[in-house]
Amino acid sequence: MTDRSFGGHTVVGTLKRVLVYPPVPHQNSVSWEEMSYLGPMEHEKAVAEHEAFRKILRDSGAEVITGEIDNPQLQDAIFPFDPVLITDAGAILLQMGKRQRELEVDLAEETMRDLGIPIVGRIERPGKVEGGDCLWVDQHTLAVGRGYRTNQEGIRQLTELLRPQRVDVLVYDLPHWTGPSDCLHLLSMISMVDDNLAVVYRPLMATAFVQELDRRGIAFVDVPEEEFASQGPNVLALGPRNCLLLKENPITAQRLEDVGCTVQTYTGDEISHNRTGGPTCLTRPILRKNAFIR
Repeated sequence: MTDRSFGGHTVVGTLKRVLVYPPVPHQNSVSWEEMSYLGPMEHEKAVAEHEAFRKILRDSGAEVITGEIDNPQLQDAIFPFDPVLITDAGAILLQMGKRQRELEVDLAEETMRDLGIPIVGRIERPGKVEGGDCLWVDQHTLAVGRGYRTNQEGIRQLTELLRPQRVDVLVYDLPHWTGPSDCLHLLSMISMVDDNLAVVYRPLMATAFVQELDRRGIAFVDVPEEEFASQGPNVLALGPRNCLLLKENPITAQRLEDVGCTVQTYTGDEISHNRTGGPTCLTRPILRKNAFIR
């Protein structure tokens, strides 16, 4: 992996290169209600929070690639995890389930081409797949959540695109929760932070998924009920057991430290809480050192 510029079928290997998009100023035509945000957008606050977030990534040793959003309609484009999946063979362009985010795939494609990352395929409608529903369990296993943002046709196409890389796709149904207007991804309830450790909110997880992780010997750090709303399960691994999460989750942070993790927190009132996207959502890892070759 050391001579590569992209790849790594892992969400826990040491982060080497990562793509981020600073927030774009909004126009009056962009409604925070229509975007399903919790309140009006505060751009200057978002810019300051994002700058601090990027510094944490740089200080961790990662090369931070800062993209540019050129359309004020694309407020959610600060979450580059969702429109594209990076594989060892190149990028798979996904298909967004949220209507306001459809054009983000074009932005992702342009960025991938600028970075010299080959496009190995794309999800075509009526298929839908969002990155937040995709979790690398190991280098040959991708878990995918089937729900309002990712459908069976999208999963079928993704499975075919990953077949040449000998990747098995495990599919688990997501709960209805509060319905299609809210964002519930697979990664809303689980983050891997080492190859044998996951941060989880088990009450919303499929029983079969919990059983499969347990069968693989993966231990759990449970997020308390009161920290689910503050995105406690959304933890970005900067490397194995090197964790970044929102500061409003002290119990989860302590539980991570209790099992030997290094923990950092960040402020995300505007970029995360208002827009309902945590540290994983704010990044698209381009290159990770494979955690299974340490």
